Amino acid sequence: MDKVVVIGGSGFMGSHTADELTKRGYAVSIYDRCSSPWLLDQQQMFIGDMLDRNALIQCCKDARYIFHFGGVADIRESLDQPLETIQTNIMGTTIALEAALEVGVERFLYASTLYVYSPFGSFYRATKQAAEILIEAYHEKFGLNYTLLRYGSLYGPRAQEWNGLKQYVTQIVCKGKLEYPGTGRERREYIHVEDAARLTVDVLNSPNSNHAVTVSGSQALSSSELIEMIFEIAGVDRNVSYSKAESKNEHYEMTPYRYTPKTAKKVVPSEFIDIGQGILDLVAQINQENDRKASD
Repeated sequence: MDKVVVIGGSGFMGSHTADELTKRGYAVSIYDRCSSPWLLDQQQMFIGDMLDRNALIQCCKDARYIFHFGGVADIRESLDQPLETIQTNIMGTTIALEAALEVGVERFLYASTLYVYSPFGSFYRATKQAAEILIEAYHEKFGLNYTLLRYGSLYGPRAQEWNGLKQYVTQIVCKGKLEYPGTGRERREYIHVEDAARLTVDVLNSPNSNHAVTVSGSQALSSSELIEMIFEIAGVDRNVSYSKAESKNEHYEMTPYRYTPKTAKKVVPSEFIDIGQGILDLVAQINQENDRKASD
């Protein structure tokens, strides 16, 4: 049974990828600074800081693959804490690369973002770009094989409170209205996290070594279309206000792409969880959480 280490496997995308790896018969070790609330019996948990090289090497011994999901992923947090973001996302990735070299993994798979194509995303985007360049340099110098996984707009269970779609659904369900930081014209290709996890693990069995893969959905929606859908599914009368000022310098509007020499193969699921079903599940989840809070 091949061993796979998932750095940041207690988080949103990392935990779903860990579960998909376990489902496919890999021996999964999760490395994170906090224990995963979704840890499966078959998975092994290692508690440690990403900047602790020795602890990470110990966890990665005998691993065939390393998936690196660790780091600051919230754009707002990166704006407020640039130094921590740089230390975690750049130095953390460098230490993970050193661990990969030390134990001799077959491939290093890095969770990046579509924001690397754009001028938006602040320090989050800048650190992801820097980490990608470092990974490419480690390949050139040491022959370390890699795959860059550039994720689009993810949503689904286990999402962080700052996840865009979760925020919108929570506001609409709990407050009956939405204050949207944008124009309503923004377009996103949403992909359910479980579909993204399947595509992520599929990469191991395809010739996607030493380049980038775009992992996004095939359902492109404008923000206004998405918001209308949430109100309708939630059974709430539409009450939305738009304000583009807050998001102007943080998020792209129509597309993240600007002219750049970087290229990537795009993968989308042939079968996928429909976004309407995904929103319905989110509405149900948030209603259940409200019911639990009311009964406490």
